[in-house]
Amino acid sequence: MSLLAELTGSIGSLGYGLAAIGPGIGIGIIFGQGVQAIARQPEAYGIIRQNMLLGFALAEALALIGFVVPFVFGP
Repeated sequence: MSLLAELTGSIGSLGYGLAAIGPGIGIGIIFGQGVQAIARQPEAYGIIRQNMLLGFALAEALALIGFVVPFVFGP
């Protein structure tokens, strides 16, 4: 049995693990910058919060798409 045959089953999960790094970093940046923006301008809390949640939803959608793709297009 070759090494490639043994790794075939876990390539999708390895790819998803690597792909989840990007949205994870993006979500951290979104909320970190949002907290700084609210601290600087508390009167704009509603608009900043709305934009933070929209950015979070879009970044999380990328992570969920990355989770589904290996199952749909996998072997």
